Amino acid sequence: MASVLYAWGQWAVRRRGRVIGLWLVLLAAVGGLGTTLAGPTSTEFSVPGIESQQAQDLLQRRMPEAAGGTARIVLAAPAGSTLDAPAAKAAVEQGLQRAAQVPGVVQVADPYTARTVSPDLRIGFADVRFDRAAHEVPQSAKDALADAAAPIRAAGIQVEYGGTVMEPVVEVGGPAEVVGVVVAFVVLAVALGSLVAAGLPLLTAVVGVAIGVLGAQLVANVVDMTNTATVLALMIGLAVGIDYALFIVARHREQLAEPGADVEESAARATATAGSAVVFAGATVIIALAALAVTGIPFLTVMGLAAAATVLLSVLIAVTLVPAVLGLLGERLRPRPGRQPKARPAGAWSLAWARAVTRRPLLVLLAGVVALVGLALPARDLRLGLPGNNAQPAASTQHRGYDLLSEGFGPGFNATLVAVVDTAGVPAADRGTALADLHARLAADPGVAVAGRPVANADSTLVAVPVVPRTGPDDPATADLVDRLRALAPDVAGHGGTLYVAGATAAAIDVSAKLADAMPLFVGVIVLLALVLLTVAFRSVLVPLKAVLGFLLSIAASLGATVWVFQHGHLNGLLDIPSAGPVTSFLPVLLIGVLFGLAMDYEVFLVSRMREHHQHTGDAAAAVTHGVARSGRVVTAAALIMVAVFGGFVFNHDPIIKSIGFALAVGVFIDAFVVRMTLVPAAMALLGRRAWYLPSWLDRLTPDVDIEGANLPSPTRPAPTGTVNVNVTGTVSDRPNPARNGTPGVRS
Repeated sequence: MASVLYAWGQWAVRRRGRVIGLWLVLLAAVGGLGTTLAGPTSTEFSVPGIESQQAQDLLQRRMPEAAGGTARIVLAAPAGSTLDAPAAKAAVEQGLQRAAQVPGVVQVADPYTARTVSPDLRIGFADVRFDRAAHEVPQSAKDALADAAAPIRAAGIQVEYGGTVMEPVVEVGGPAEVVGVVVAFVVLAVALGSLVAAGLPLLTAVVGVAIGVLGAQLVANVVDMTNTATVLALMIGLAVGIDYALFIVARHREQLAEPGADVEESAARATATAGSAVVFAGATVIIALAALAVTGIPFLTVMGLAAAATVLLSVLIAVTLVPAVLGLLGERLRPRPGRQPKARPAGAWSLAWARAVTRRPLLVLLAGVVALVGLALPARDLRLGLPGNNAQPAASTQHRGYDLLSEGFGPGFNATLVAVVDTAGVPAADRGTALADLHARLAADPGVAVAGRPVANADSTLVAVPVVPRTGPDDPATADLVDRLRALAPDVAGHGGTLYVAGATAAAIDVSAKLADAMPLFVGVIVLLALVLLTVAFRSVLVPLKAVLGFLLSIAASLGATVWVFQHGHLNGLLDIPSAGPVTSFLPVLLIGVLFGLAMDYEVFLVSRMREHHQHTGDAAAAVTHGVARSGRVVTAAALIMVAVFGGFVFNHDPIIKSIGFALAVGVFIDAFVVRMTLVPAAMALLGRRAWYLPSWLDRLTPDVDIEGANLPSPTRPAPTGTVNVNVTGTVSDRPNPARNGTPGVRS
């Protein structure tokens, strides 16, 4: 691998003008098309085959008027007044007449005739139905609907909005995300000791993210895509793009610090050595994200593939555009002895940390494992769901509308279910009896507040019955109610009909159950993948096992922290979380896939240094401290960048993006600093030489991958000999490098 990347990097440096030009042309082409021809994205997380989706498909085919997007106008009279006052009623009727004129609106319900006014007559709502799906309603129609309520507001009545049509738009690029990028730049400047060098990873990462995200928007014309998919691609692409460029730039500056180093040769060798680890680590991220397809859930598959494509672009940019820019900047990236930061303290810090961790490895290992298990304990209470309007910012119209409906009609109103009955197989003479029996059974359930009037389609072969629970959408009792209602299906089947329970709450329950069922298979695939990849990388049995156990601890601890914050309601004020509720249903699967790839990044960069030293010296104990000392600073910088980028999204207003950003930031922090930088060295010190054991039969079957570039040709410059060197990236060297001196090396 290193030899191929060496030739590739050399070609990119020597033809830097062409390489940079090609990437800029690609950016312009994809950017132009993605901006002007961006496809629609959705906020709906549907899964084919689940019961609620089957009901929705049935409604769309045979009762299309009930399947279109709906906007709910929520009305609240001022204190001491009611909605049936003559002036208020006139204003409401005028506003609803204007709403009926909005393009695409096919029906506007009258709250007075439909009896959608609360018992105290102070709160009511009117449903506005469109002729198309919610994600197809243009923004101009939404704006016109908001403007239509002007006469109602003028009468002093509070107007809020909800429904599928009025879902808030996911926005990124706010102050918090910008702060995250600024923090990443500061970390880069400290780690690299140069503002010019610090700007390079940011610049190349932005190019990759722009192509990836805009390309995803273009693909949205032919593939159903959620808006979360593009934000996830942005989040992950930016983080890994910066990190991968950092590894190569850091190695390049390390080499340029040596006397007589040639710029072009150094860029090619950095691409071969650090680039090999980047390709290997990037491949694990791509495979892990693509493996989301094994869940069998389309929106999650598209989400994983969009992020995987962005990571692939980041890898390609790291091994082509980055060396080209290194060649373009030339001597400006060479560290100046008088201006570069003192490196010995940084190297000394990494070395001191390694010695501290390995001095009493068993105590460190036990303390770390106990701490992570303690952090993981809240994950025992993990409940999955999809955030509703109560999870939107407290100042948003969606959240205010949710609160008004709960106040006026009870907490279960926002969890309204729909019992959909296919009566095509029921004899016409028996349909009335069958429906009356079902309605009585629905109303008699202790968890049902109201079973509404049945609504049939034109030929009476499909009937929808609204069911209002007594409990809210996030209450476990509501999930139990859904199970009880679905248990009535055999009774309906006895009459020849088919019962489905649908609605947003039922859909969230179904999606969560589907994801929970897919979790064991996905975790199994990821663990098996980790064992295979790390066995190939390190030619060891115990190192992969140790890495997988550490990864599972990281996942458990980050899920525990996420449950503690988002489900149990801690730190809500600090993180601007409006209300506690279930964890986003696809977050655990997404966290496992993403964190697996990132954890393997740090494992490769850290342990490959240990293996290299062990192969040359045979001293297992020294290899551990040497590996941490050589890679500690750059791994620390890379992890801090990840935490800063993901942490910036914690303050996004979208509840899904907020929870994903938090889980990834906490997960990366735990995995990098607790597991990789602490528990891994302690475990390696305890294992000693046994860590590198590989049975002879497995050794013959395992391909030999050259990650560190041991088989590269010797450089065309004299190499330093026999001195201890701690360079600007915190890399410690106490011997001649065999690859650079042309002596035989050991593949790692």
